[in-house]
Amino acid sequence: MNKITQNDIEALIELFDRSDWRELRVVGNGIDLFVSKDSNARRSIDSTTVAPAGAESPPRGPPTPISQPAAARTPPAHWVVIRAPCIGTFYNAPEPGAPAFVSIGQSVSLDTEVCLVEVMKLFTTVRAGVIGTIRELLVADAELVEFDQPLFYVEPDG
Repeated sequence: MNKITQNDIEALIELFDRSDWRELRVVGNGIDLFVSKDSNARRSIDSTTVAPAGAESPPRGPPTPISQPAAARTPPAHWVVIRAPCIGTFYNAPEPGAPAFVSIGQSVSLDTEVCLVEVMKLFTTVRAGVIGTIRELLVADAELVEFDQPLFYVEPDG
């Protein structure tokens, strides 16, 4: 994505409003967006780090995660992790009130749909990608997840 649109910004702010995040900062080519739920937070930003419009952003270290994965015990080494394919909202059912796609102890195949991740009204179907048994669900329904965040642990067959 080379250009961030007004719709992208609105979607980020909507995700931020629904989250339990206190602050969000997005820095990229031509954008330096900072939002906070603390009305005094603006004072704490070091204004020398904000580049003038059109200037190249200075090199930065690795991005800080916007959310932390659910605390879970370390799984056995042979278990497989099903990860979020993108940032968005995790849904464990196809619609509100419907049964969950999968539950703990359920057998899954390569093509079993295990959840949806929604961002900007685009739903991505997540498939198991492994033959085995769901052993742990690591996030709650409607929780915001980040790219590559662990969602499930699966014990593979065999």
